[in-house]
Amino acid sequence: MARTGGDDAAQPRSLASRLAPWALLGMAVLWGSTFFSIKALLGQIGAADLLAVRFSLSTIVLILVFRRVWPMERRLFLRGAALGGFYATAQLLQTVGLGHTSASVSGFLTGLYVVLTPVVGFALFRQRLHRMVWLAVGLALAGLAGLAIHPGEGPLIGYGDLLTIGSALFYAIHIVFLGRWSKPSDAGALTVVQAITMTLVFIVAALPGGIGWPQTTSAWLWIVYLAIPCGAVALLAQTWAQGYVPPTKASVIMCSEPLWATVFAIAFGGERLTGQFVLGAVAVLAAMYVVIKGPPPDDTLARSGRPGTSDDEVS
Repeated sequence: MARTGGDDAAQPRSLASRLAPWALLGMAVLWGSTFFSIKALLGQIGAADLLAVRFSLSTIVLILVFRRVWPMERRLFLRGAALGGFYATAQLLQTVGLGHTSASVSGFLTGLYVVLTPVVGFALFRQRLHRMVWLAVGLALAGLAGLAIHPGEGPLIGYGDLLTIGSALFYAIHIVFLGRWSKPSDAGALTVVQAITMTLVFIVAALPGGIGWPQTTSAWLWIVYLAIPCGAVALLAQTWAQGYVPPTKASVIMCSEPLWATVFAIAFGGERLTGQFVLGAVAVLAAMYVVIKGPPPDDTLARSGRPGTSDDEVS
């Protein structure tokens, strides 16, 4: 049966389509609120162990909430498993890389998915972008550089940096395929299968050395926060919202994560507000405005992708 996800997004003035960009923005805020905590937790627990514990909790919650999604179509299950594999690979590369580079550089390099998303979309599916979306991509990249790159922090490209660039590529692949496969009615099922797949990948990655556990109450509280609002809820929000928001637009909104990470660091971590931060923040916010306002209706990067091809051809 042909996929009807494009019909879900065909009414740009519906309430859901207006709310979807804001759901992605809320997810970016949640992600930004956790950056410094992940860096601190890596001093107590390994990257794979942290991810295994975090996403095990997320998956339990999602299975309980969406227990009625079973049984599901084989194609939907396989798509969810593939998406989970992409996302798990990105998370592993990013988290391991974060242990070998500064948080600011990691934030910038991870945010490169805003540039890689249209590249991946064009390379795989010949998706084309309206020039206003390219303007948003350029503004976002400049803003990320202003937020994250600081002189005197050492060489840009090292072992951790290369891992983080790899994570950005897999985030871009995840965004592109999620944009093609997600429709709002399948959001719960896709989210559950992604979470299960990710958890299995993280457990396998953590098994060789034995899975470590958080040792303090505060560490457990942070992991619960990472698992529920920033794991289960954020993954569901992205899966649902990308049923309405094209991939590159979604990546521009989500790349505001370093902006919110810096906002939280200034508000709660004692960091100083600088002119460089203000300029970077203005560029990222301008990019999000361009994306949320939307290009003219002839924007050719539709969620469903390429003319003359049905999603049944991409299983």
